[in-house]
Amino acid sequence: MRHGKKVNHLGRTYAHRQAMLSNMASSLILSKRINTTVAKAKALRKYVEPLINRSKDDSTHSRRMVFSYLQNKEAVTELFRNISQKVADRPGGYTRILKTGFRIGDGAEMCMMELVDYNEAYTQSKGARKAKAKATRRGGRKKAAETMETPVTAETAEAPVAEEAPATETQAAPEA
Repeated sequence: MRHGKKVNHLGRTYAHRQAMLSNMASSLILSKRINTTVAKAKALRKYVEPLINRSKDDSTHSRRMVFSYLQNKEAVTELFRNISQKVADRPGGYTRILKTGFRIGDGAEMCMMELVDYNEAYTQSKGARKAKAKATRRGGRKKAAETMETPVTAETAEAPVAEEAPATETQAAPEA
């Protein structure tokens, strides 16, 4: 039974586990993405997300508290300068774990852990993805210029040419 077991000890002593999580957190902050086992990634998520949350408040106290966990000046600087600005409006969930398969040597389940706001494939807005999908679609649809033409009636034939509205991007002739 696992009553009251809240921490995965990862088969290490307390000091070894803290040093390993500190090094992994520094690597994650500096490189934005690391490859590790799923168990270590889940333990690292509990370790690093409170640090990222603390970096939103850029004060001397919060910098010293984060440094006491990371023990790496470059990682603390990167966290407070760049990462905290990207996650300023995010309420939580700063990391993502993507499973990548099993390790050949011992069969351990491997994954890639990354900071959420630093993967462009996932951070594109829905409108940008739809526009890209529509732009690359190869269908038998009519051209935009053909569909925008209005039929000539008696009222439009008598209208002077100077009063026409300026052409928009969809009405403009395609460039060759």
